Amino acid sequence: MSDVTETDTDTSGDSTAEAVEGRALQERDQAEPTTSELETEGDIAADYIEELLDIADLDGDIDIDTRGGRAYLSVSAGEGTTNLRILSKPDTVNALQELTRIAVQTKTGSFSRLILDVGGSRDARAGELATLVDKAIARIDEGAESASLPPMSSYERKLVHDVVAERGFVSESEGEGRDRHTVITRAR
Repeated sequence: MSDVTETDTDTSGDSTAEAVEGRALQERDQAEPTTSELETEGDIAADYIEELLDIADLDGDIDIDTRGGRAYLSVSAGEGTTNLRILSKPDTVNALQELTRIAVQTKTGSFSRLILDVGGSRDARAGELATLVDKAIARIDEGAESASLPPMSSYERKLVHDVVAERGFVSESEGEGRDRHTVITRAR
């Protein structure tokens, strides 16, 4: 914030400079990150995951990609090793992803939408979600008005919404917090 001895105040009592700075911070956090910022996120995340793998004495190759306004980190088993199974369970991957996001946010000062995949777990989960959607659509085809899926993360709900749209149906998220889930209906 600049050195200002006198400031105008708006009707809420905040100084004009503080209000402008607050709006700028909101816009920065909502703006789509640049490719360079995403690459920086990926590099920070890769360093964090590499350190974690070293501590756990696990081998893995890390690939970084950027697409759709997100940094993607993929950890795959190194040549001749299969010890990543320990970390590739969905709940473990989600927890590691959150820890990695926090590490990135701490270093960059910006919110991160980073996606972490360990040992192909994201692809496997995407297949499971597609199967859940197909079963839900089958219930609708058998006469149900709608079909609800179990609660899942925002990333998984996005994958579900994409699969549902591909199948020609409509979906929306309902509920709050840990109970947030997807409901599928016929397109009208």
